[in-house]
Amino acid sequence: MALLNFKKSAGPVPGRVSPDVETFLQGYSIEVMPRTAAKVDNFADILPAGTRVYIAHIEGTPIEDMVATAKRLNGEGFDVMPHFPARIIKDTATLTDWIARYQGEANVHQALLLAGGVTTPHGDFESSMQLLETGAFDKAGFTHLNVAGHPEGNKDIDPDGSMKNVDDALRWKQDFSNRTDAKMALATQFAFEAAPIIAWADALKDAGIDLPIHIGIAGPAKLQTMIKFAIACGVGPSLRVLQRRAKDVTKLLLPFEPTEVISELAAHKAANPDFNIEKVHFFPLGGIKTNANWAIENGGASATPVNA
Repeated sequence: MALLNFKKSAGPVPGRVSPDVETFLQGYSIEVMPRTAAKVDNFADILPAGTRVYIAHIEGTPIEDMVATAKRLNGEGFDVMPHFPARIIKDTATLTDWIARYQGEANVHQALLLAGGVTTPHGDFESSMQLLETGAFDKAGFTHLNVAGHPEGNKDIDPDGSMKNVDDALRWKQDFSNRTDAKMALATQFAFEAAPIIAWADALKDAGIDLPIHIGIAGPAKLQTMIKFAIACGVGPSLRVLQRRAKDVTKLLLPFEPTEVISELAAHKAANPDFNIEKVHFFPLGGIKTNANWAIENGGASATPVNA
């Protein structure tokens, strides 16, 4: 099977690529794990140079594997942002050690801080706010500290289904950004429907939270795969988009693509340039190559360097 080649496929497809979508996809990022990254022979064959690549740190993944993946991606010319999940970091000494390893071995100077998908903390930390409060990232000179956003809430943080704790955390993070030199953005959980995303983003802005939003979008995948991940990740009202699709037997076996939600968000951004969603962050649920190819076919290209 021939490898995808960005250089040959990067141009717009006449009659298909929307200029709004092409603009909206500029500087997109994508997420990998060490085990999924190992299946890609050369990321330069499928991603534009300078693409920000987040490395998800799943419970049980050795830090050595995380750092090795970061080193490899950095060496291939990508902007690497590893996850720091608070609940699997034992203490400040462990946090400092991880930061030093990423810096010393992989030349990493940025991170996504999040609570992590673990119910019971392994040690001293439970939230990304506690990681920020250590000052360890500032002392190490990390330049970008992204944090998590939840357009449809998070039952782990707000078991009652409200947005109270999530919103309180966002206000704290906004204040942290205001009183420090940290360059921050919200990298969000994925959702499938544009209207709730737009309403959430507008509500944040009205509340004085102006951190740039990098909206999470699930890349192309089988519908069954998409539904499985959506339920596991606690996706809210926009799950109905998948449920409606599942009722149509003619579409049940076809891949679900993010074309509709991306197109609607792109059109809204074009009509409202001050809209606070600035970038797209892909979760490649159907595979990295599949997601990268979809982005290429829709005119996606990443800025070099990624500055937000």
